[in-house]
Amino acid sequence: MDTPAKVNSLQTYQVVLYDRALHPEFFDLKARRVEKFNGFEFEAWLMGGGHVLRFELGALCTCELLTDQDRGLPDAGVVAAFLCAGERDFDHSFRTAPVNYITTVQTETLAENLYIATHEELLAFGRESGALIHQWHDGTGPCLSMMDTQRYSREMHAQAYHLLASQGIVLRSQTIFEHRSA
Repeated sequence: MDTPAKVNSLQTYQVVLYDRALHPEFFDLKARRVEKFNGFEFEAWLMGGGHVLRFELGALCTCELLTDQDRGLPDAGVVAAFLCAGERDFDHSFRTAPVNYITTVQTETLAENLYIATHEELLAFGRESGALIHQWHDGTGPCLSMMDTQRYSREMHAQAYHLLASQGIVLRSQTIFEHRSA
């Protein structure tokens, strides 16, 4: 369950939206979930401190990558990219398919006692809800990456939580892929 400790910073965390598939062999996947429903396919990949969401509808394939990597990322098919520090909202409507993408990212740095309480609360919630969970220790304390998903008739929702003990970082994201009427 250990993931090698590395220094993470809110200054390097970013969300990158692609209009193409990403390949799992480029990521150190810790958990994976696939949903097929109502003409679309959704896949969630959880990594230590990051995730990939893939949404397919007809000929459209789009991926959201949330990562602390700032080098070596694919650059083909980038629709948008932005840093996660603070609070960010972003939405995009694809022209090639009736799909809206909406995401909100929030980050905060917590004192140790608040970090531990948040970690315990989110871990309990994740276990209760059947979320994808990956835990590790970074030498400072317990870390957690968790993905909770909900499927609706025309939408897929994903809430991700990445907690990094070494800096007390809590990164939350909520993403919606919406299949709008054509």
